[in-house]
Amino acid sequence: MKKQQIIFLSTGLVLFCAIYFFARTTPKKDTNAPVATSKQEAAGAFDFTSYIKQVKSQLPDYQQNYLEKLENSVVRGNVKEQQVKVYHQLADFWKDTLHSLLPNAYYVALASKLENSEKSLTFAGHNFLEGLRQQQDPALKKWMATEAKELFEKALTINPNNDSTKVGLGSCYLFGNISDNPMQGIQMLREVAERDTTNMYAQFMLAMGGMESGQFDKAAERLKKVVRNQPKNVEAILALAESLERSGNKKEAITWYQASKPFFQEKEILQEIDKRIDLLKK
Repeated sequence: MKKQQIIFLSTGLVLFCAIYFFARTTPKKDTNAPVATSKQEAAGAFDFTSYIKQVKSQLPDYQQNYLEKLENSVVRGNVKEQQVKVYHQLADFWKDTLHSLLPNAYYVALASKLENSEKSLTFAGHNFLEGLRQQQDPALKKWMATEAKELFEKALTINPNNDSTKVGLGSCYLFGNISDNPMQGIQMLREVAERDTTNMYAQFMLAMGGMESGQFDKAAERLKKVVRNQPKNVEAILALAESLERSGNKKEAITWYQASKPFFQEKEILQEIDKRIDLLKK
């Protein structure tokens, strides 16, 4: 398990499988947060172009030159397959060399739109979705949700019956604040969950929505169903522990925090879980 796959919630809970979208790209400057560099961002909208420009400006010249060479080759390329290849090269460079996953997700999405296959579109959509659920900045969440929404909608035109894609689309509305109707995402998720009671992805996302709205008892009930069916789903186990803690069920919360510990080897994560348990025992 990689450290960038783990974040700390505001409550101190360690949550598994998050995407760390703003990583350090140089030894001296931390690019963990976007900087408002345009009127658009200052007004409350996330501007990816300004963000990527700001991050690139902090890179060494040789890395800037490499990225510029790749970007120019996309513009010159007149064959779709060539453009897809370059987008994947850009995505890989941002992820593997610069350890910055937001640009990686962006270029994976561009490639998927050209490939226009259900598999590539849904992968790119879920890539954004898993990241936006962990972001605190509303403008960034909305931008990521909008990007994911477009990808899921394109995938559904190819296969309208893919429930996982429907759940992904509903989750964009639920977590990204991209609709004036807050129930729009819930309705999409419920449609899948009620039609297919074995769909644990829909159950899990509904539970996460419940936690965001403060319905911790209802969230806990859904999460118990998820962990019964997926006993190795550590994200669901930790979310269940938190939902029980925040609903006042300290004893049961401790049980589930304890149940999560065998899934981790990292000392700092185990220490964080033990801190939560110690606080609940007081």
